[in-house]
Amino acid sequence: MTGSEDRSRADETRARLLEAAVAAFAERGFHGSTTRDITSIAGLSTAAIYVHHRSKEELLYQVSLAGHRDTLATIQAAIASADDPVDQFIAVMRDFSIHHARAHTMARVINYELTALSPDHQREIKAVRRVIDSEVRGLIERGVAAGVFDNPNPRIAAIALLSLGIDLARWYRDDGRWSPEEIGDYYVDLGLRIVGARKQEG
Repeated sequence: MTGSEDRSRADETRARLLEAAVAAFAERGFHGSTTRDITSIAGLSTAAIYVHHRSKEELLYQVSLAGHRDTLATIQAAIASADDPVDQFIAVMRDFSIHHARAHTMARVINYELTALSPDHQREIKAVRRVIDSEVRGLIERGVAAGVFDNPNPRIAAIALLSLGIDLARWYRDDGRWSPEEIGDYYVDLGLRIVGARKQEG
């Protein structure tokens, strides 16, 4: 077997372990899940987890870091997709909501199991969360400065808007009444009301 095949197999195993960890943590919580639960879901031996990850907490950290970075990338891509603050905001709200609906299981884990992380890992994740908050708050501030949003406190508005998306992970179900796209459209309208978007002439 070549070195590249070894790496490919190792990457595949790590990915299986991360997916299994998400499933276990979502069902039983971090503290209620064992390494045996995770490896059983992944279809691997119990020892396999320690070949690729130092601990169960390390798995949670990797899941959380990947999830938060993906969320940040989603928001930044939405902002970059337009020049006007209103269009940027619409893209952010729609994409952020759809992202959390589609990845609701992972989102539930990374948002509700933060306290299980080590202090160092918590600090790293919170740093990414601060950037996410800054991106949304900055967008609202630019809209206020441009006169297209009427909101006296962009900081609180950003927290409220991010909380809407995050809470999707708590209640959204794949077999539920609304599709991710329907939720995205509704949250766009809700978000525009929160930031006090002014009706455009013409």
